[in-house]
Amino acid sequence: MTLPMSDPTAWATAMNNLGMAPLGIAGQPILPDFDPALGMMTGIPPITPMMPGLGIVPPPIPPDMPVVKEIIHCKSCTLFPPNPNLPPPATRERPPGCKTVFVGGLPENGTEQIIVEVFEQCGEIIAIRKSKKNFCHIRFAEEYMVDKALYLSGYRIRLGSSTDKKDTGRLHVDFAQARDDLYEWECKQRMLAREERHRRRMEEERLRPPSPPPVVHYSDHECSIVAEKLKDDSKFSEAVQTLLTWIERGEVNRRSANNFYSMIQSANSHIRRLVNEKAAHEKDMEEAKEKFKQALSGILIQFEQIVAVYHSASKQKAWDHFTKAQRKNISVWCKQAEEIRNIHNDELMGIRREEEMEMSDDEIEETTETKESEESALVSQAEALKEENDSLRWQLDAYRNEVELLKQEQGKAHREDDPGKEQQLKLLQQALQGMQQHLLKVQEEYKRKEAELEKIKDDKLQVEKMLENLKEKENCASRLCTSSQESDYPPEKNMTSSPIKSEREALLVGIISTFLHVHPFGASIEYICSYLHRLDNKPTMCFFYLTRSGLIPICTSDVECLMSRLQHTFKQEMTGVGASLEKRWKFCGFEGLKLT
Repeated sequence: MTLPMSDPTAWATAMNNLGMAPLGIAGQPILPDFDPALGMMTGIPPITPMMPGLGIVPPPIPPDMPVVKEIIHCKSCTLFPPNPNLPPPATRERPPGCKTVFVGGLPENGTEQIIVEVFEQCGEIIAIRKSKKNFCHIRFAEEYMVDKALYLSGYRIRLGSSTDKKDTGRLHVDFAQARDDLYEWECKQRMLAREERHRRRMEEERLRPPSPPPVVHYSDHECSIVAEKLKDDSKFSEAVQTLLTWIERGEVNRRSANNFYSMIQSANSHIRRLVNEKAAHEKDMEEAKEKFKQALSGILIQFEQIVAVYHSASKQKAWDHFTKAQRKNISVWCKQAEEIRNIHNDELMGIRREEEMEMSDDEIEETTETKESEESALVSQAEALKEENDSLRWQLDAYRNEVELLKQEQGKAHREDDPGKEQQLKLLQQALQGMQQHLLKVQEEYKRKEAELEKIKDDKLQVEKMLENLKEKENCASRLCTSSQESDYPPEKNMTSSPIKSEREALLVGIISTFLHVHPFGASIEYICSYLHRLDNKPTMCFFYLTRSGLIPICTSDVECLMSRLQHTFKQEMTGVGASLEKRWKFCGFEGLKLT
């Protein structure tokens, strides 16, 4: 075509020759306003990089603004834009570092020179690989040139002014995957990675702390300097490091041994200073702990006083005179104060437990006093819980009275549908339920404390009973020892001191002898004592004399001691086997007469 591009009639004729419908609409001009003075179309920005004389990258196009492609004239061919109403041509995914494009739809008579003429406007072409099947691959020098080449996708190409089918075609430009592009991209990525590693290494070296200064070699002058530094607390660390380095280097020999020994002695003397410093810090810490404990104790005393004020205000004498809002505030304040007090009390108890864990052996012997203090603390806690229980009960009664009054007022006024009253009733019922739950919790805690007190009391009683039993056993053992010592005396001494000391014992010997005489196989000491106790139901003369003599009740240990003293009258034997083994006493008085 030799007509100028701005002629609308020539443009419409070229579109009809290519078989494409013109873009004009009925009643509207096909092209926008043409300014002959400027020689270009007004109203259309220069967005087409393929226009003659324009070789720069176009600015970014807004997405809502349609792209208007124009006719491109070359020396050997002409490129006609595609229909803007058609969808954009599809492309494959862009390979990394792509510099090669695939161009299809070339005219059959198209030569490599025509391809170069069309696509050299996009940028420098490095290589062209043309195929016999109307397509080719073009490799550009830079990646951004591929985007310019993709702009030509969809254009119809015509060689000269010929309308022959072999001289026309529709260009299809797409990304192509080439080994050379991938290799160059990988080399570039490796180079960037090396640069990044180098940059990081330089940054790390810049941020790395400086190396310690080198330790000087040993000499007499340096030894004297280090010895002076060892005596200074502020320079001791540096001097010790130097001394350690010298020793590890092997600077110690016979000539320098005395100098090293004096420096080691100076380092040893520094231990005393460290121990004194540690003791001073421990003393400061103990003083700070004591001050903290005293301050915490004072705070707890004040908390107890505040809680006592709340408890006294919660009693029925004063509680009924407060309004509902005042009662609510007092209850909330009391609860908060008790929580804070309990937290501080737990903290103080933890400090005391730590002090108790550090007690010496002498302090461990005073655990009985701590148990008594714990018992007194339990008693005080039980009393406090009892008072709190009473105050809660009074508050519960006050709430019940208020509920009853509100019900009565509601019945008198006949306002059962009043939402305000119902809401007040619900609030009062919820408060009443909360108070009941709190009261139940307090009662359970009170019962638990009482159970602990009862347990402690039972333990005390058991200990006292065990002590009494031990005392009785000691008395019986002492009696048995005295009786065995008397039985071990020779008969001459026993003749002088008779085993029967009173008329009471003689009467007991007679009754027991009569009882055992009718039991030739013997009887246990329990059986004998039970027989003596059963004489209460048989008022004989003998029993009457016993009761008048004051022999009832009779102790088992006394009877056993009396029978053990009379070895010629009574003897003890073991009868039975295994579990039925028991001790039995027999009467052997007649055998004793024969022996005497």
